[in-house]
Amino acid sequence: MESVRLQKYLADCGVASRRKCEEIILQQRVTVDGAAVSELGVKVSGGERICVDGKPVKAATKKRYILLNKPSGYVTTVSDEYGRKTVLDLIKSEIKERIYPVGRLDFESEGLLMLTNDGEAAYAMTHPKHDFDKTYIVALNKVPSPANVDKLRRGVVIDDKKTLPAKVEWMKDNVLKIIITEGRNRQIRKMAEAVGYEVVSLRRIAIGNIQLGHIPSGRWRHMTPGEIRYVKGAADDDHRS
Repeated sequence: MESVRLQKYLADCGVASRRKCEEIILQQRVTVDGAAVSELGVKVSGGERICVDGKPVKAATKKRYILLNKPSGYVTTVSDEYGRKTVLDLIKSEIKERIYPVGRLDFESEGLLMLTNDGEAAYAMTHPKHDFDKTYIVALNKVPSPANVDKLRRGVVIDDKKTLPAKVEWMKDNVLKIIITEGRNRQIRKMAEAVGYEVVSLRRIAIGNIQLGHIPSGRWRHMTPGEIRYVKGAADDDHRS
């Protein structure tokens, strides 16, 4: 095997996304042949004994690509220090490979979430340069004014930084369809707060061309070959650039 950066190798083995693997390395949770690694430049060939938190890492034998309709009340992590239910609790009895969520939906939010053990695909889906649109149906605590809806379209300041322009469609009464390209923490909720509203419910219905469709809440399906090609096409672009 050709030598690759350690974070890429860990992601390809299904440990986590490449960015999360970088965090794990910097936290000195990874050892290579018994030696702790704390820098991101280390390369491996796969013949080494590589461990995370003392547990050997094994190469993923089968790539998995799953779309889940996340219900409220689940965290978008592999495990939770507070003992809360995670999205993996919804699928682990049926999927034996080690997979992880791509991106995030907060505890109260619902809707489309991708899970995989393909590190390259996960990296492509979450990297800002690919600008995958994310579409949400958002119910506010009251009917917004046209002026405030227009503010959301133009961008509002959250966490001391203005959001990029968003596409906002008025569905009915207090319900909006909001499309953003960014993925900042709790972004939709903070955008609503910035113009004086609270989010009552939030459901993601699409990521780029991938649609939630009719997946029941709490259930999942395998991605279609076309959906996988769509995601992996962005990963291939990374290799060509």
